[in-house]
Amino acid sequence: MKMPQDKYIKIGDINTRYWAEGDKGSNVVLIHGLGASADIWMHNISAIAEGYRVYAPDLVGFGRSAKPDVKYAPSYMAAFINEFMTALDIKHACLVGMSLGGGVALQCVMQFPGNVQRLVLVDSAGLGREMPLAMRLATIPVLGELMLSPSRAGMAFVLKHLVYDPAVITDDLIDLYYELNFAQGAAKTVLSVLRTCATILGGRADVLDPVIKNLDNIKIPTLIIWGREDRLFPVRQARFAREKIPDSHLHIFERCGHMPNFERPEEFNSMVLNFLDGQSLHS
Repeated sequence: MKMPQDKYIKIGDINTRYWAEGDKGSNVVLIHGLGASADIWMHNISAIAEGYRVYAPDLVGFGRSAKPDVKYAPSYMAAFINEFMTALDIKHACLVGMSLGGGVALQCVMQFPGNVQRLVLVDSAGLGREMPLAMRLATIPVLGELMLSPSRAGMAFVLKHLVYDPAVITDDLIDLYYELNFAQGAAKTVLSVLRTCATILGGRADVLDPVIKNLDNIKIPTLIIWGREDRLFPVRQARFAREKIPDSHLHIFERCGHMPNFERPEEFNSMVLNFLDGQSLHS
């Protein structure tokens, strides 16, 4: 599989790596999740780019983008996405956010509503307090650092825990995310995000409530995609979002974990393209 060419752009003083494909149609920005990078869209970007201009940045603090010493709140990362769009002269876009990226996309809709035309939430953060014990434990000082100490075996365990079929997690993917999180320093950002957004009890109300209380104000078409066997965020969070967001549709992938875009790419790409094309979807 041919990977897109890495590009770099300065967002303020943040050197930002991104992928860009496609030369026609409207704009689509793919926003990855916690501890990930643009690479997690490797099975999606080219397919979506057949009809759209698609951009996939490494969020500030992740992948090969710069990692300033700041508080990594979702609102900060949403402002970064807005500045990324401005730097590339992207006035409007559909945002596709996976996991943490979904939470960031929701923040973008709240903070910069005129810039987002459509929204795709993929096993999105920000829709409920529940999260796995391991993520909650990592918010504890010292313990979190120990839990995220460099370990290739640990990286493999985490990635395989995110999917229904661990066979889709290749050695190359494990090596890549081991390097990005430990050699490139993204693990420190992971801890910052977790400690900003959660406590030992779960998601922080001061981070979640402003989004959850405004879901019914999201007026743009929204597609919610979830894996039935997601071990991070339960399907009931997806159903909650479907009930609250007025113009929304929900699709649940059976025998699929937290990363439908990676585990079931052909079906995922087809569904996203149908949504972007404005075709009717069953709720």
